[in-house]
Amino acid sequence: MSEEILINVTPPETRVAVIENGVVQEIIVERTAKRGLVGNIYKGKVCRVLPGMQAAFVDAGLARAAFLHASDIHADPAQKSDQITDLVREGGEVIVQVVKDPLGTKGARLTTNISIPSRYMVFMPNVHNVGVSQKIEDDAERTRLRDILTRFAEANEINAGFIARTAAEGVSEEALQTDMRFLMRLWSSIQERAASAPSKELVHEDLPLALRALRDLINPEVEKIRVDSRSTWEKAQQFAFKYIPDQRSSIEYYPGERPIFDLYGVEDEIQKALERKVDLKSGGHLVIDQTEAMTTIDVNTGAFVGHRNLEETIFKTNLEAAQAICRQLRLRNLGGIIIIDFIDMTDEDHKRQVIRALERCLSRDHAKTHISEVSSLGLVEMTRKRTRESLEHVLCESCPTCGGRGTLKTAETTCFDIYRDILREWRQFDVEQLLVLASQDVVDRLLDEESQNLAELEQFIGRPIKFQAEALYNQEQYDVVLI
Repeated sequence: MSEEILINVTPPETRVAVIENGVVQEIIVERTAKRGLVGNIYKGKVCRVLPGMQAAFVDAGLARAAFLHASDIHADPAQKSDQITDLVREGGEVIVQVVKDPLGTKGARLTTNISIPSRYMVFMPNVHNVGVSQKIEDDAERTRLRDILTRFAEANEINAGFIARTAAEGVSEEALQTDMRFLMRLWSSIQERAASAPSKELVHEDLPLALRALRDLINPEVEKIRVDSRSTWEKAQQFAFKYIPDQRSSIEYYPGERPIFDLYGVEDEIQKALERKVDLKSGGHLVIDQTEAMTTIDVNTGAFVGHRNLEETIFKTNLEAAQAICRQLRLRNLGGIIIIDFIDMTDEDHKRQVIRALERCLSRDHAKTHISEVSSLGLVEMTRKRTRESLEHVLCESCPTCGGRGTLKTAETTCFDIYRDILREWRQFDVEQLLVLASQDVVDRLLDEESQNLAELEQFIGRPIKFQAEALYNQEQYDVVLI
């Protein structure tokens, strides 16, 4: 597996693309005016405590009050109660960290369990043990890392926690200790700023996207990081010199005239990632729908008819779909509850193989995922940790015509709505004639296919009805004007 990371920088936004074996797997977009808040630490003020929800709203100086649940509050070991009213009080100050960006109409999600990541470590001042990333599977390496972390914490009398990240695998003890010392100095400076800062103040801001990509996305399989902005490349070089010297040579400046995302076909992939339908190479396809509560993915055989029998055709389509789904989850940054409707399989072994294929593909995902077995309805339920908006929500907005429904009333339906409104107005008011303002398609239908019904209506109410086409009206909009 060979990986490349592309960083495209313009003044209003930064975009990062992860390319694996020549295929775009992940796209992250950060707008300068709407930078992500995850990882930022604030000195917040509790503005409302809700005992019924076991939560509080905190004013951290953001556009909307942020949400803090009782389970996300670090309690003193001596504190026996876990009730929100015993943990925080209205008007009180609290040091909080953003764990979820504001999503839709919801404010940011907060925690008081602070965690500060570096290249190889995550430092947690409110935890008192050491841990190792679950993605490091080698038992000997896990033991080595745990011993290094424990020795450092004991030697420096650190009453806090460290977790070795996946990137720490195989790294020397000296490099790991340097990382841990940096985190300790950073935490001391955050504490100093927090002590002197007023309420609703930002006390620590996470790195910008370009540098976060170097910290979080680089692994031994990354062969190249290409940056198309000289100033960002220089900052990346400085960051690499300090934190990842072994990767510094792989960070390249791309001065080409052709946009770097065009060079790798990323722009086309972004466009495809905004569509509902995803074509599979076999001829099958996926249909992906995002809703407020969950994301649904439907698998269809489409034009794929197979070569042997129906069960084999379904199995091959589902296997291909499993790989495509994992890629789409990362590409579109879909999170929360995800329901996958694979094509029904009767063979239990086929079901197991499809689930295993899904798990294997998701093992490369940076976001935490959990998959259930195939349900009695043939559905696979899974969750994917969501910390930021999906690609669609970052790049798009609801259609102003349909309001995000994805459908409009037909011209015929609107005609019938107009008939009902005309009758309603005629019964309520004494009018000499009525004027209907509607879109051109609706007016055309009223005067053509609906002319017989319209004549009968005019005869019934005994009043003339005139029509006027409005270019700015959509197919659902109309007005009945009394004259």
